[in-house]
Amino acid sequence: MQNPSPRLAGCLALCGVAAAVPADERQELDPMVVTGSYSLSRSFDQPAAVDSVDRRQIAEGQLRINASEALSRVPGLVVQNRQNYAQDLQISSRGFGARAAFGVRGIKLLMDGIPASTPDGQGQAATFNLDVAERFEVLRGPAATLYGSNSGGVIQMFSRDGEGPPRIGAETVFGSDDLKRNHLYAEGGNAVGNAGFVLDASRLDTDGYRDHSAARRDQTFAKLNLKPDDDSRLALIFSSLEQDDTEDPLGQTWEGFDDDPRSVTANAVLFDTRKSIDHQQAGLNYERRFGDATLQVNAYAGQRSVLQFLAIPRTAVANRLGSGGVVDFDRDFHGSTLRWLQPVSGVPGELSLAFGIDYDWSRDDRRGFQNFSGDRLGVKGELRRDELDTATSLDPYVQANWMLGDWTLLAGLRHSNMEMEVDDHFLVNGDSSGSRRFEKNVPSLGVLYAFTPSLHGYISAARGFETPTQAEMAYAPGLVENFNFDLQAATSSQYEAGLKALIGRWARVNAALFEIRSDDEIVVAEATGGRTSFQNAGRTLRRGFELGIEAEFDERWSASLAYTRLSATYDSSFESGGEIIDKGNHLPGIPASTLFGELVWRPLQGIAMGWEGQYRSKVYVDDSNEAKPAPSYAVFNWRTQFEQVSGPWTFRQLIRVDNLFDRQYVGSVIVGDSNGRFYEAAPGRSWYAGATVEYDF
Repeated sequence: MQNPSPRLAGCLALCGVAAAVPADERQELDPMVVTGSYSLSRSFDQPAAVDSVDRRQIAEGQLRINASEALSRVPGLVVQNRQNYAQDLQISSRGFGARAAFGVRGIKLLMDGIPASTPDGQGQAATFNLDVAERFEVLRGPAATLYGSNSGGVIQMFSRDGEGPPRIGAETVFGSDDLKRNHLYAEGGNAVGNAGFVLDASRLDTDGYRDHSAARRDQTFAKLNLKPDDDSRLALIFSSLEQDDTEDPLGQTWEGFDDDPRSVTANAVLFDTRKSIDHQQAGLNYERRFGDATLQVNAYAGQRSVLQFLAIPRTAVANRLGSGGVVDFDRDFHGSTLRWLQPVSGVPGELSLAFGIDYDWSRDDRRGFQNFSGDRLGVKGELRRDELDTATSLDPYVQANWMLGDWTLLAGLRHSNMEMEVDDHFLVNGDSSGSRRFEKNVPSLGVLYAFTPSLHGYISAARGFETPTQAEMAYAPGLVENFNFDLQAATSSQYEAGLKALIGRWARVNAALFEIRSDDEIVVAEATGGRTSFQNAGRTLRRGFELGIEAEFDERWSASLAYTRLSATYDSSFESGGEIIDKGNHLPGIPASTLFGELVWRPLQGIAMGWEGQYRSKVYVDDSNEAKPAPSYAVFNWRTQFEQVSGPWTFRQLIRVDNLFDRQYVGSVIVGDSNGRFYEAAPGRSWYAGATVEYDF
């Protein structure tokens, strides 16, 4: 492996152009956000770490395939593209969610205010459709706890409204590993601006960088936005995601990765590990003003079906413990939010109150089967699990936002409540039916002081609450077949201090120090034969620093930087799988340092060229810290986008090269894998090219 230090220095130098002398024309870099305060306000005025990623950053020169493209620029987040469409992205926020073996947990995912996370905290970032994204808002720290349990951070995507003259477009992208992506869209609004629509459909095909990692992904999106009158807004939204027989390359051992990063374990091919997903969701957002007050309502419902074939050996399921090697479930889900925003008159300053209640429900008709039948492997065999798992949350909350001279107070209280019910229909190995309720009052408080109009400082504190997911409760430790209803929710005390600075109209700087003390951290107890059980591990301690810089030097040059330093350790010893995990060990899956830098040059109208650099320090892969850590790396990307306009026609072309220096590195890790297959390789040098044609009516 190469020494990353020179490339880290290069990445820092790339962003060091922030010392350049600004030109006369600058762009405003203080975005308006709603995440955190529930009402539209400047991020600069919030006593919280909240960042916005705008449409240009999401789309310009990007493939718009994975949310990692947009979110890597946010400090505090670690977003790893696993190069595995069967398992989704890995996302952690200040260490929350780093242990997730699949999907996203510990972070609240929202799209247009509608949850992309289940009540127990499991989410899917693949449901984010970057083709229609207007912006992402990312909230970290104490203020995020007001979004309920499993809100170690909040990532919210907002789709754009249809507006302006109607237009249609078609796009095609192709590149390394036989990647092909075709995209069709239509959008627009009426002349008076009270109605609009967005229609979007795309298909992605790829052979994947690693062996046995081919995928096809179909996404659709439809939105109708209306203004019934001057005081109300309505949006109707539908989205879908379909993946059939997406190949799962699994993790690889260090020896296997080092010998051939494209390789997979033999069991991945032997059992033909794969996953199929069929997801549909519909929702509505309604907002109406009543004088100075505002009523906000959203409601949603959907269905998700998953069929997954794992590589659990036949001998591991012969003892009739575990749910076999095939996961098969159909999930129905629905929910709603009712929120009232009320300004308060007759008091000094500007005081606004938010009263709300969130209701979320999901039910999994879950079955497990052996992954063999006779001598045939990788097929659906004998039934091994049959149950209904129901998760319900009903959370009332209140929040106050008070601006008083140079001071701003943001305070809130939420009663977080989640119940998990299990109705076991497979009684051969005993009845695992039962229920467990988790509830806690979660307070949050933040205070901001404006030293000057362009320099703000804040402090904040909160109590957090993280319930176990259905997957974490599925098995109790030991040779018993039962749900782990004894698993406790993890709690945390979070503290944060930050500075926000605006340098004229050309630069924004955000910096934050934070500390998180957690009790009853949820960790692996045992992992054998495809059967993983979890336990509570006592105390953990996370301390860190975040720095974000956005700069628009002039109309031609811009740059950004996101740096995170995080120390995440166990603050007490505990036993796991018969092994003592010492106090002071590092939490696995969390790099100590991450850095993202970007420099963009727009020499002429219609041309944008960008350079990206990313560094990540080494990552421990298990609680003992004894297995080989994933080494540090630094990679660089280059992109150029061209645009031409001719009458009603617009043409765009894209050229992109990722991993310019062809670095071999581990892009993500599978924490605590019992087979020692912790490592997932990132691609070497990869190229992409695309073209778009659009017609405006």
